[in-house]
Amino acid sequence: MDSGLTRSVAAFAVSLALGGGLAVAAECPGNPNALGTSRTIVVDPREHARIGTMDYAETLPLVDKEVVLTFDDGPIPPYTGKVLDILASECVKATYFIVGSMAKEHPALVRRAYDEGHTIGTHSMTHPIKFRKQSVEQANMQIDDGIAATAAALGDPDRLAPFFRFPGFGHTEAAEQHAAERGLQVWGADVPADDWRKIGSREVARRAVMRLEAKGKGILLLHDIHARTVEALPAILEELKARGFRVVHVVPAREGRPPTVTAAADWRPNSRPHLAAPVILMASLQGLDADMLPKKTADELCSLNAAVREPTGTASRRHGRMALMTHRARTDKLHAKAGQKSPQGKATPGKVAHFETPPVRQRDIHAIQ
Repeated sequence: MDSGLTRSVAAFAVSLALGGGLAVAAECPGNPNALGTSRTIVVDPREHARIGTMDYAETLPLVDKEVVLTFDDGPIPPYTGKVLDILASECVKATYFIVGSMAKEHPALVRRAYDEGHTIGTHSMTHPIKFRKQSVEQANMQIDDGIAATAAALGDPDRLAPFFRFPGFGHTEAAEQHAAERGLQVWGADVPADDWRKIGSREVARRAVMRLEAKGKGILLLHDIHARTVEALPAILEELKARGFRVVHVVPAREGRPPTVTAAADWRPNSRPHLAAPVILMASLQGLDADMLPKKTADELCSLNAAVREPTGTASRRHGRMALMTHRARTDKLHAKAGQKSPQGKATPGKVAHFETPPVRQRDIHAIQ
């Protein structure tokens, strides 16, 4: 089976195993080609209290090409409403981290986001930019009051998810402990779009997509309080669809809705087991011209085993691996001399032009402009 097809089938199987079936485009009214929401995963904050690789060791148990959309700092008209319109047009669900003071000013927008199927979390009461400078009492009050104000806007505390994101990722040990005592899951992010910076909407879209491509999957950090985000969002969604990404919705566990079954390794992106190198039998290489070996692909070398039926020993496996490593090294040198990229380095074409993105630094994480 073709390796690309194998990966696609495997991703599909894992997606179904981790919870939820694939969305049918025809289910999106007026848009049969909608991106849609591929599946919903249910999480228990008590089992995984802190997520997002920009700050923590764990992140959501996503498979490759899956993305969770998150929006901070709202709601605020007209931008939050426009973002909700765009998400509805593509039948995409997101997670909102609401600022309590904004919820008090615009409760109808909070209720609209909930009524349209989005998950509602919190993001402190007033979004102090230097959250770490708050005293323990002040920080705890920011968390508690933000929850109370958002729950009041929703009209029912049970509608509020126990998800919390620190303003500017300004977490402290004491504040994280308070969040844990309240049963909150603290969210960081995996990929920022830099939409809080004074950059154009096309650059916001480019950074979001390119960083997701580089990461492969993850929690995307956006803000629904900027015009540039509203302008960038359709391009982001279109490009995600073109590149084969799938949107995942996240909801909290509750009575009658148990957590999605996952393994511990699913939450730790660097704990995946490494695949063993292919075994190439020495008997398969006998009679071949040594000068021809570097010209054969890895698949061609592996296919040489088909005609040989003999047990493999430690020496055979060792020599086989050495032959494959030599082949790869020589192939890379040939590509380098020719000024070409290796086959593994081919870039996927897309509508968002690719060039180097600025590095993400912790002190650059978002602040209300």
